[in-house]
Amino acid sequence: MLNHVILRDRKPYPPATVSEVVIHEGVQEALRELKQLGFLLIVVTNQPDVARGTATRAEVEQIHRHMGGLLPVDEFRACYHDSGDACACRKPRPGMLLDAAREHGIDLAGSYMVGDRWRDVEAGESAGCVTVWIDPGYDERGPASAPGHRALTPAAALAWILARERAPGQP
Repeated sequence: MLNHVILRDRKPYPPATVSEVVIHEGVQEALRELKQLGFLLIVVTNQPDVARGTATRAEVEQIHRHMGGLLPVDEFRACYHDSGDACACRKPRPGMLLDAAREHGIDLAGSYMVGDRWRDVEAGESAGCVTVWIDPGYDERGPASAPGHRALTPAAALAWILARERAPGQP
């Protein structure tokens, strides 16, 4: 959850255009600090609006390029399928995380999966990551099991990770 979502009836929707992208306060700085600690920053995102025909892949990729220009993100990975497509990449399945780990040699047990939806937490758990749930109070269910940490804002979630990584005895 790097950018603000569009809320309709307390349900989250992604920005439809670059002009709707607003990065959460404190995210740029925290991501820069994570990069300085040696983290590879990969965004994994479900984009079912492409399968539903309400957005194009080109529009989503344009938003990702825009965000990549604002944030020190190494890679964006998107699932363009809908729930009924039974793909391995759509969260809560861990396919995007497992593929990224295989391609980049990532130790998932030493990695964090941060997100604002139950699907994010469950994908992270399935992949063996430390999970951080940003709980903005959406009108939907939360994760089935307790995440590694719960935060109310993206900045608070990233601050928790930074504090944990800087603590004595951390890898």
